[in-house]
Amino acid sequence: MIAIIDYEAGNLTSVKRALDYLHIPNTITKEKDVILNSQGVIFPGVGAARSAMANLKSNGLDVVLKQVKERKIPLLGICLGSQIVLETSEENNNTQTLGLIPGRCKKFSPDLKENNEPINIPHMGWNQVQLKQECVLFKDIDPQSEFYFVHSYYPDPEPEFVLGITSYGLEFCSVLGKPGLWAVQFHPEKSGRPGLQLLKNFYAFVREQKHA
Repeated sequence: MIAIIDYEAGNLTSVKRALDYLHIPNTITKEKDVILNSQGVIFPGVGAARSAMANLKSNGLDVVLKQVKERKIPLLGICLGSQIVLETSEENNNTQTLGLIPGRCKKFSPDLKENNEPINIPHMGWNQVQLKQECVLFKDIDPQSEFYFVHSYYPDPEPEFVLGITSYGLEFCSVLGKPGLWAVQFHPEKSGRPGLQLLKNFYAFVREQKHA
């Protein structure tokens, strides 16, 4: 069973629909025991870092997510989830976030340019990911595949946790983490076949850990 963290941050049902389509057992939950007894955890979301952290804390989910890491339950953060796994966010004047991965979340500068034109913020649309380290999430995914992004901030983890980058005005980290603790800035659940393959790969990893 995959637990989808329910912290009122939106985008939960689209993740659930993708997992249902793949016949991956899942539940949307904020219950501590359900999360800590799951085979794997998906931490999605859209919205602002400060309100997301407030919702997590009000339900005790900030502590639960740290326990997920401590117990080495496989975790996949998506979009906002990829930003608040870091230590701080520039959003709302340096919001303190979860600190599961060292680093901070930064805001796209309006001074950045793409093809000599000012970038649009938020970054919205399809873009590629260039892997910087091997990552099992991308098994059987064509390197030229594109994924769907919607964000005004981007992860900036410590270099050893940068798994993949994407170009938009600058090269930013779009895949971060280490085996069993990953986060992606894009939306795999909205990225067609490549995104579904990534979710399948995550579940395959989860199942391997269960039988290890």
